[in-house]
Amino acid sequence: MSQEEQASASKGIAIIILNWNGAHWLKQFLPEVLKHSPAPHQVWVADNGSSDESREVLQAQFPQVHTLFFDQNFGFAEGYNRAIAQIPNDLVLLLNSDVAPSAQWLNPLQKAMENFPDCAACQPKILAYNHPEQFEYAGASGGFIDALGYPFCRGRLFDSCEIDHAQYQNPIRIAWATGCALLVRRKAYLEAGGLDPDFFAHMEEIDLCWRLQAQGHWLAVIPQSTVYHVGGGTLDQLNPRKTYLNFRNNLLLLAKNLPGSKVLPILLLRMILDGVAALKMLFGSKGGAQFFAVFKAHIHFYLRLPKVWKARKILPNKTSAPLSPIAIVWRFFVKKQTKFSQLGLQEIPLSRPSYIKK
Repeated sequence: MSQEEQASASKGIAIIILNWNGAHWLKQFLPEVLKHSPAPHQVWVADNGSSDESREVLQAQFPQVHTLFFDQNFGFAEGYNRAIAQIPNDLVLLLNSDVAPSAQWLNPLQKAMENFPDCAACQPKILAYNHPEQFEYAGASGGFIDALGYPFCRGRLFDSCEIDHAQYQNPIRIAWATGCALLVRRKAYLEAGGLDPDFFAHMEEIDLCWRLQAQGHWLAVIPQSTVYHVGGGTLDQLNPRKTYLNFRNNLLLLAKNLPGSKVLPILLLRMILDGVAALKMLFGSKGGAQFFAVFKAHIHFYLRLPKVWKARKILPNKTSAPLSPIAIVWRFFVKKQTKFSQLGLQEIPLSRPSYIKK
């Protein structure tokens, strides 16, 4: 690597877009990413063995974009692992292909990483592209995990997304940052083992964030940076494949990372609650395909348990967990608390450096 390339790698962020048959997303969103990501930042597209016109689109319309072409679809996790292994920048930003960044989106994120060396990763505020007044499902204004291992967000509980009235504008520490737009230190990412390929897609970033915290780092949301996410760019919310991955991967996440005193009690409760959810799907509007997706998720989870248990032995510091002391199912479905602000959780603010305006 030349001295000029080394300087760029240390000063600029590598924005990495993982693409699979998403030529239409590249045409729509790459111009916005390039417009708002000037040098020394770099824009990369790592193609996961696409069979559409993605390669031709990149070569003909975006020659300034750095590219990696894989010979097959490695999934979200392994695709990013392979890309980050080849891209030397100190800071790498995992960005979904269906995301439009706002102007100056990188500055607050980069300044946060510079000002807080113990912060391993951070995310911007995620708003819905088609409803920009509303938080988007995948990340909203920072991720949390409840006492039973259910992920939720500041601005999104289950499928209920709040309107953004700047009520969650303060930068705070979070339990997980979304893989939709995740800025992470490359060194910390590699030391934590990267994204787990066994997850393939969905919740693998929560697993990574859990491991980063086990290594002594912390995570943040920086809402002064905003991006707009279409969502469902690969699988829509009602796709049985997505249901399968979400249920299976949530169980894998807990079995792999929970402290020994909590893992079995929480897993047993989750299996019961998953059963209730599956029956609700079967007799509700979502139909039998969703029910069998949950059933298959549990079968495949049981088959993977020996490998997961082996992985537990090599993970550090499983003495605590980034769990919030609430049961989100009870709060949401029984107490009808549909907004994050109603949960009464204590937020851990960041100190207010000069780049963050009140």
